[in-house]
Amino acid sequence: MALQEGRTQLRPNDAAVPSRTGLVLDDVYLLHLSGNIGHPERPERLTAIRNALETAGLIQTLYRIKPCPATEVELTLAHTLPYLALVRRELSGLHGLGKLSTGDTLVSPDSLQVAKCAAGGVLKAVDAVMARKVKTAFCAVRPPGHHATRDRGMGFCIFNNVAVAGRYLQEAYGLPRVFVVDWDYHHGNGTQDIFYEDGSIFYFSTHHRGAYPGTGHPSETGTGKGVGTTLNVPLSVSTSDAQILQAFESKLVPAVRTFKPDFILISAGFDGMRNDLLGRFDITPEGFAAITRLVVGLAGECCQGRIVSVLEGGYRLDGLGESVVAHVRALQAG
Repeated sequence: MALQEGRTQLRPNDAAVPSRTGLVLDDVYLLHLSGNIGHPERPERLTAIRNALETAGLIQTLYRIKPCPATEVELTLAHTLPYLALVRRELSGLHGLGKLSTGDTLVSPDSLQVAKCAAGGVLKAVDAVMARKVKTAFCAVRPPGHHATRDRGMGFCIFNNVAVAGRYLQEAYGLPRVFVVDWDYHHGNGTQDIFYEDGSIFYFSTHHRGAYPGTGHPSETGTGKGVGTTLNVPLSVSTSDAQILQAFESKLVPAVRTFKPDFILISAGFDGMRNDLLGRFDITPEGFAAITRLVVGLAGECCQGRIVSVLEGGYRLDGLGESVVAHVRALQAG
């Protein structure tokens, strides 16, 4: 499979892994418009992240990773060719805002290229980790991805950035087992759906029970070869730092230690923060730092510390910036 057309292949080497965290953050991600002024998934989210990282003095400490568009071959790792054709048809030639026919995802003339760069930016982060340029990376990309299924964009998502990366790790680097940790307030139905029958990629999610899109019941544990490799932990309204950490300690830790992944991907949704525009949890930046530290520790045990974290939700701008700073600091500390 020609996964690397248009992309420089990076391979692991024997050099010592630097204590360094990578960052994907680029102005291209500002070009995707997902609604009118005031829409929660807006370009200002990334401006808030950039400003917070600069104010905290972190920008200059991070290894900058330049994104490039994912190829069609790479996107078909997680999506069907008919769906890619539909997206290309519906987004090409737009003259203003539009909407994907598959669901509640508003788009604009640049959205197709930006979505390709979102998925491609995550793949570049994977390359950087596998080349041992960094141990961990945070990808501040948009549009988000975890609601996108193989053949449907929905919930602000066009391509499933984390799912593409999971398959890419297996196909391009031959890693047998990948673990996805999703702590977005909303269940990542798309990621679950893509890997539901596949026992080689484990999907773990904490989310609000009953929130959009209504999936993620504890009884959803996988089928076929995937039985037991989906673990949903729905949480209640007003979930606190202590409660989400307890869920991670009691559910995530044994799952990771049993599965023994070769790489961990994080769907880092920050819409569980206190007073988020769409979420109703009560998690603070320190709460996000605590669960990040726990995942970093597990990665150190199981997969040489290799983590790529990918932005999903998070819509209160000041809280988003503070939460990302706490998350990135915890990634660096690993």
